[in-house]
Amino acid sequence: MAGCFLFPLLLKEPRLSAVTSIPSGGPSALRDGGPTVDRAFLGVKEAAAYLGLSPRTLYVWRHRRQGPPSFRMGAHGRVTYRLDALEAWIREQEQADSRSNPDLDPVNAVPQRRASYAATV
Repeated sequence: MAGCFLFPLLLKEPRLSAVTSIPSGGPSALRDGGPTVDRAFLGVKEAAAYLGLSPRTLYVWRHRRQGPPSFRMGAHGRVTYRLDALEAWIREQEQADSRSNPDLDPVNAVPQRRASYAATV
């Protein structure tokens, strides 16, 4: 096989120090008897894995003051997320979405009449 090189596949598993593993069911699986969380604080990479997002998305949201609440902690000022704050933020997102909150569904809304106005000619 001249000219054909076989490169070994390097498969690396993500190293998550705070979360033992991210279940396929998402964050709710962690609350429903899934893997346990070792600590109450997550770094950017762990929080991104927990939410199913990229770390870059969390950085952009933080810059724009969007997304889950975060703060800097420690001597080096590392960005940190509280696990309970992430779960509360997820619940807020669910309540703000009309697909998961029937009160916000426009199909269920009571029709409103337009305010009458005097036409000026």
